[in-house]
Amino acid sequence: MDAERRTEGDDGITRRRLLCGAAGGALAGLAGCIVHGEESDISGTVHVDGSNTVLPHAAAVAGEFGWRNNQVDVPVRGSGTGAGFQQFCIGSTDVQNASRPIDEENEVPLCEEHDVEWVNIEIALDGIAVYKNPENDWCDCLTVEELNRIWDPETTVETWSDVRAEWPDVELVRYGRDRASGTFDYFTEQINGAAGAMTSDYSPSADTNVIIRGVEGNLGAIGFGGASYYHENPDTVELVGVDDGTGCVRPTTGTVEGESYTPLTRPLFAYFRRDSLAREEVRAYAEFYFEAIDDQAREVDFVTDGETLAWTQWGARAVGFYGLPDDRLEESRATLEAALSEVSE
Repeated sequence: MDAERRTEGDDGITRRRLLCGAAGGALAGLAGCIVHGEESDISGTVHVDGSNTVLPHAAAVAGEFGWRNNQVDVPVRGSGTGAGFQQFCIGSTDVQNASRPIDEENEVPLCEEHDVEWVNIEIALDGIAVYKNPENDWCDCLTVEELNRIWDPETTVETWSDVRAEWPDVELVRYGRDRASGTFDYFTEQINGAAGAMTSDYSPSADTNVIIRGVEGNLGAIGFGGASYYHENPDTVELVGVDDGTGCVRPTTGTVEGESYTPLTRPLFAYFRRDSLAREEVRAYAEFYFEAIDDQAREVDFVTDGETLAWTQWGARAVGFYGLPDDRLEESRATLEAALSEVSE
């Protein structure tokens, strides 16, 4: 379950707040959750949709916000970046989570047609991981050039020996995100040189868990998706390192937050409708991303002693993503504050 992406050692209270605290949406189907939380003077509904990849982060932040503001309903959905923008740009949602920037050719004109203006902020970092079957004992690392040969629209790679001659003559079976996914766009742009450039010889899915199961079930399989899905399934698939010319690197907290996992480290975004920010509940939800975490939230193993985190950084680590470096966090905070100032004028 996406909302349960946690690292070991978390305290039960915080875990239950993550599971039960996000009102509606991604967590609405959980039976037996009784949410009490804390009352505030704020009430209303904040409609959140967008990236399936960003969904766990949004659910984590919404859960903590909802715990402190239990009169605010924050239904969080993950219909996909592309599908989410279709709703956001006609004014149906307040917040659009995205694993890529808004598309200038199609989505921006749609927003303009409906007079929808937005403020875009970075909220987390993600590493797009390359997965292999755990019984694959020959491939520990792939160069960017080798990844391109595997996924290129004109690929001639049919077996692992086509990648490297010393590797076995095992059929190479590809799994990856579908064309509506921001993950697909970013991966193809970085690996194949253009968003959307991809071999037709692969099994696409909107659900990364389906990709994980595909790779798990086939010795010769390779797949790509968010690194957080690996951290949820460490005994099911294994990571393949990526070498962009500086050595073999795998996505970890250190390599992604330190931005050395290249070229597959990417930012994740939240788009807030400017007119929605005039509403108290949406404004409070947006500001909550950048508020400092409380003492209870520090009682987890992914927060080190003396470390200062905002809720968006905490939420990223809580679900297997990676927190924004402090300089990028401050840039996002400043962007939001400027937008809020304009809305209140």
